[in-house]
Amino acid sequence: MKKPLLCALAVIAVLMIAGCRDGRPPNEVNTLEDVQGKDIGALSGTPSARLAEELGTARTFYSGEELLYALVAGRVDCAVLEGVVASELVSGTQGVLILNETLLEYELHFAVPRENAELLAAVNSALAALNANGTLRSLRDKYFSGRSYRYDPPEGVAQLPGSLRLAISIDSPPYSYVDNEGEYTGLDVEVARAVCDYLGVGLIIIEADPRELVTEVWFGRADIAAGWLPGDIDEQVRISDAYADTEHVIAVRR
Repeated sequence: MKKPLLCALAVIAVLMIAGCRDGRPPNEVNTLEDVQGKDIGALSGTPSARLAEELGTARTFYSGEELLYALVAGRVDCAVLEGVVASELVSGTQGVLILNETLLEYELHFAVPRENAELLAAVNSALAALNANGTLRSLRDKYFSGRSYRYDPPEGVAQLPGSLRLAISIDSPPYSYVDNEGEYTGLDVEVARAVCDYLGVGLIIIEADPRELVTEVWFGRADIAAGWLPGDIDEQVRISDAYADTEHVIAVRR
């Protein structure tokens, strides 16, 4: 072997040792801009997985521990996680940190007709009660953190005639979608069902284009709508109190 080639191999070896002291590839994600186009880990079936698909090549995992192991081992460049989940996982994991910049944060609300202040007050009252008894938190953890939870309707609520018509997009898991049994489900649907249970009324699902959710309420085809709601709709509908808030963050190797 020629001497120049030996020198080149020696330089490569030094660079590899410097960049991968413990056998792992070095971290290349230091800002949100660095995430674009990377191999991104996320929990399967969560909003984080959809974000990962939009940002780069998504690699999904069924548990947070498995995801972080893949990150530490260099099988993914970074991970997208819901903020609370990330804090819980990373706090006990060496070699992983969360970027200071938040990738995405938002609140979830219902849209209610502007002229129906009574309905808005009823929905907000139900949301306050569901927040106080832990139902909202449990449903949020079920869909954002993958935790097991089964919602059971309250007992002793007087049943009233009528139903609320809920407009949703059925192609927005885990917010609203149709499950393998053909049933409507998702965070938005289960929260709306819990609100209706609290009020003692039925729930009717209306499928709508995600861009027309507010319009469905505005024109009276639906009583409430759930899903992504633009911030400039105050002149068309009223907005309920938030039933969930979340942020997504990026976890990287140290």
